[in-house]
Amino acid sequence: MRWNRQVDGRLTLAFAIMATAVVLGPLVWFWHASLLPSAYSVMGTGYAETTGAHGGHGGSATGGRAVTSLIADPGRRADVAVTLTARRQRFRLPSGRLVDGYTLNGRSPGPAIHATAGQLVQVRLVNASVPEGITLHWHGVDVPNAEDGVAGVTQDAVGVGEEFTYRFVADRPGTFWYHSHQMSDEQVRDGLLGALVVTPATRAAGEVDVTALVHLYDGVRTIDGREGDVRVEAQPGERARVRIVNTENGPMPAWVTGAPFRLVAVDGTDLNGPTDVRDAAVLVTAGGRADIEVTMPEDGSPVRVQLGGSSAVVLGSRSYDAPAAGRPAATLDLLSYGVRAPVGFDPDRPDRRFDYAIGRRPGFLDGRPGLWWTVNGHMYPDTPMFVVSEGDVVRMRISNHSGEVHPMHLHGHHALVLSRDGVPARGSPWWVDSLNVGDGESYEIAFVADNPGIWMDHCHNLPHAAEGLVAHLVYEGVTTPFSMGGPARNTPE
Repeated sequence: MRWNRQVDGRLTLAFAIMATAVVLGPLVWFWHASLLPSAYSVMGTGYAETTGAHGGHGGSATGGRAVTSLIADPGRRADVAVTLTARRQRFRLPSGRLVDGYTLNGRSPGPAIHATAGQLVQVRLVNASVPEGITLHWHGVDVPNAEDGVAGVTQDAVGVGEEFTYRFVADRPGTFWYHSHQMSDEQVRDGLLGALVVTPATRAAGEVDVTALVHLYDGVRTIDGREGDVRVEAQPGERARVRIVNTENGPMPAWVTGAPFRLVAVDGTDLNGPTDVRDAAVLVTAGGRADIEVTMPEDGSPVRVQLGGSSAVVLGSRSYDAPAAGRPAATLDLLSYGVRAPVGFDPDRPDRRFDYAIGRRPGFLDGRPGLWWTVNGHMYPDTPMFVVSEGDVVRMRISNHSGEVHPMHLHGHHALVLSRDGVPARGSPWWVDSLNVGDGESYEIAFVADNPGIWMDHCHNLPHAAEGLVAHLVYEGVTTPFSMGGPARNTPE
């Protein structure tokens, strides 16, 4: 009897071990399969998506032209030369608030960089004390690929005591910004950012130009580092251009009280035929920019440009008494705003058609369990490499069924919005580099592949990018010598 009980106990234990192995075995396998190497190239991640139409080129993402060769004219002298020194330090905002974070030239936001269209901009980045390294990405500027500032893709992170020089031609006027693309979620949040404004070669007289870079420090909204309202002098009859830059991780509404306004530019591109807007807000997505133009009332009354619910740019001369008003019920729809105009290519005859479907599912990412974002059903790093040839007309459908909004940012290109949820665009050409894609929405966009390189195409809610919402646009014949991780500890997200 005792022998039988021993046998039964051993059998029970064996069955328990087998049952545990059946349950845990797949989990252990998925955990192990998700682990990323200590150093790896983005060229070896994911899968190549080469879908073509009308005899599209197809092909592969391999070749012999390195991203390091894709630079501005090395023999041309700089028209604008700036040195930015990055530090990890405690700093004080103009309001007096102390922040533990990062600075550029001892302040955050970093110095605004100003250029005239056509000028060559040269920025020398020096890392004095940012321990994880740093890069600078020129958000919305279609720079040569070697200047894009993505750690592990277009360069190595700049370590303490090191420096890197960026050179690019600011070939189009507009409102842009710059920020770190190394550990971007933390470093942008904590201060490594600044404005970049490119003005036309000829400017109209009688215009007040205001840059309003909106950023959260420790949860407090600021405009150019200042809390609360910012007063700007503008005389009766003058036109004021307010350049709104949303550096936060979510969309921000902006609206005007005291006068009608015109939305004259989005993401650094002027709109065609903008008309007066009353009683409607403009939605500025994360990473996006919106230029609002106001003609000041002749009676000298002030105008309030509200940025979210807590801060505003108040334009005035004799008075700045412009009480806050609630957000209008309506939001300006850019599908129908402004007047149609030629776009320079035919988006209805694309060489490539791609889908970028955003979802979410549980799994492991580099050994960490969680609920992760997916692209076309795949989790990072098994996300698409959208392969194109130079000169291709590319059409992409972005759809979102993930439960949250995503501000999608394509590096190195501006894309034309063709439709939303099947409704075609009928207003001014609407060019974006940062597109607000709400849950349940789908957009059709198109662009010309005219800037060779390896380009990130990711969510600019930066925690989402760190959680895997990243893909790449890759030109045939372009490679990178840089690796994720490795000695430089490259971590773009």
